[in-house]
Amino acid sequence: VQLQASGGGLVQAGGSLRLSCAASGRTLTNYGLGWFRQAPGKEREIVARITWNLGTTYYADSVKGRFTISRDKAKNTVDLQMNSLKFEDTAVYYCAAGPTLGQWLWNYWGQGTQVTVSS
Repeated sequence: VQLQASGGGLVQAGGSLRLSCAASGRTLTNYGLGWFRQAPGKEREIVARITWNLGTTYYADSVKGRFTISRDKAKNTVDLQMNSLKFEDTAVYYCAAGPTLGQWLWNYWGQGTQVTVSS
């Protein structure tokens, strides 16, 4: 699976950004897709994930109510709508994909896209 992320940028606190990740190379049946982020000096953490088949979602507590993950089966994309952005959301965001049979395996990663939130 090849993943191509886009949509990062600079935004003021309280603003919004939408990230998009285009997947190609294989069918995504029984796969999950997710967004992770890594801030300077911190470990990579999961932000949100979604199952391709049913669209079941999960969010990190820090983004619940502000971020929305969605997938478009026709376009083979997974988007992350980020609203009410905070300074602490500043990070490099990565999309990832992998099979979800029994457990989530993040086998494939896209390149990161920088999100910078100014306070």
